[in-house]
Amino acid sequence: MRLNVPNSLTLVRIGLIPVFVVVFYLPYSWTHAGCAAIFALAALTDWLDGMLARRLGQMSAFGAFLDPVADKLMVTTALVLLVQAHPRWWVAIPAGIIIGRELVISALREWMAELGQRQRVAVRAIGKLKTVLQMVAILMMLYQEPLGSFSTYFAGYLLLLVAAFLTLWSMLAYLRAAWPLVTGRGGGDDLA
Repeated sequence: MRLNVPNSLTLVRIGLIPVFVVVFYLPYSWTHAGCAAIFALAALTDWLDGMLARRLGQMSAFGAFLDPVADKLMVTTALVLLVQAHPRWWVAIPAGIIIGRELVISALREWMAELGQRQRVAVRAIGKLKTVLQMVAILMMLYQEPLGSFSTYFAGYLLLLVAAFLTLWSMLAYLRAAWPLVTGRGGGDDLA
């Protein structure tokens, strides 16, 4: 396997995870801003690696596997740290929904790929919107410093709730598309 630019960016994103965790626990006044900056850099590499892979014609099976893994690792790590920092049910529930959905859909996609039906659970527009909202929500919750009278943490939390709702909605849509195969009935309609 030859390492290309998009795959290198994905590996950088994975490499940022331990740095992100260490910075999260540092006892300095800049820790929140530092974590938000690292998370923003990771989100930027997510967008950039996909764009470069398409533009440079460097799409690969390795990249198709690694990119969503890197995303899920970074988002899951950030959500776990946010719940640990703010151990309240109202933070844990949307975080659990988002993490749980990722596990369910990853398993569903793997199973559907084994059946040659992966296209039934391919990424849809709602999944992309959910991803953008959860990235912005997590970024704001990590930063958590108010900007004047604007509470970044609260605004981020509200976006996290919307992302959790879209997470459930997209999961149900994926399950609906796969349901005929899950129940052994075969066939069925694809997502609209």
